[in-house]
Amino acid sequence: MSINTKKVKKNAWRITKKRGKTALRIRVPGGHLNVKHFDLLKEIANRYGNGTVHITSRQGFEIPQIDFENMQEINNIIAPYITEIEVLHGVEIDTPLEGYPAAGTRNISACIGNRVCPFANYDTTAFAYEIEKTAFPNDYHVKIALTGCPNDCIKAHLQDIGIIGQVDRQYDEYRCISCNACVKNCKRRVTGALSMVNYKIKLDKTRCIGCGECIMKCPTNAWHRNPQNFFRVVVMGRTGKKNPRLAATFLEWVDKETIIKVIKNLYIYIDKFIDKDSPDGKEHVGYIVDRTGYQVFKEYVLKDITLPPQAKVADKLEFSGYYYEKNNLMS
Repeated sequence: MSINTKKVKKNAWRITKKRGKTALRIRVPGGHLNVKHFDLLKEIANRYGNGTVHITSRQGFEIPQIDFENMQEINNIIAPYITEIEVLHGVEIDTPLEGYPAAGTRNISACIGNRVCPFANYDTTAFAYEIEKTAFPNDYHVKIALTGCPNDCIKAHLQDIGIIGQVDRQYDEYRCISCNACVKNCKRRVTGALSMVNYKIKLDKTRCIGCGECIMKCPTNAWHRNPQNFFRVVVMGRTGKKNPRLAATFLEWVDKETIIKVIKNLYIYIDKFIDKDSPDGKEHVGYIVDRTGYQVFKEYVLKDITLPPQAKVADKLEFSGYYYEKNNLMS
């Protein structure tokens, strides 16, 4: 059977190491799924695959050992799933019966968020669905992840775009009994942004990362939450064989609307500056920024955006990471 591998990969199917076999990739935005869809995965795996399903590192599913000739038939089967998970959430897919229209932007992953976790500062899955409408379908290789708090359980610092929940902590000194619980906890578990001065709490805003630990430790509700959601955005993180590095903070104290606009502008930036000869059209954003410089990146992705008054933008990004030919400590 003659296979157009480029078309197969764009249709979100995988080219595998076994001749004649492919693997179906299923997106799960935000990593949260109604269990009724497990029946669909089971049916496809048993009927067309080898009865197994792989949970991917990006919280999607892959069903291996499927014959290429069954791709269109399976595309028809998963059309209702694509409609429910993508189209009904506002993702523009004209023909769900043809399967996924792109595979470039990877499944948007998320920690479990504040539906379950007491540390999380927002509903990560719900925000992942909002971002999905902007980021998918798209052919550019972009990895996005959301984490509910600076614990960063989803490893947002290893993504092209990492979104970290921040809480605007409000302090009512009349409720404070100077027990020092928040100060001790911040020093022990976070950045030591709090201190006790004249029996009242002093906050060092240059060290506060908006985690909300002070709120959780306060026995009198002297610390409480601003109900509005805020976020820190880290960019240019990546793994890989060339120059792995952690993402750096680009924005702080921004809202959802700003992040959606930034991501939309990011694709314009990539389209303008991506290396047209990059392997398979894949190039992490950080490599593009390496060529254009941070100021050009900032100009493009913040174009026509009015930042909220409390927002902060990095003046510069200090990238580290390492090259395999450098910093080699192995003897």
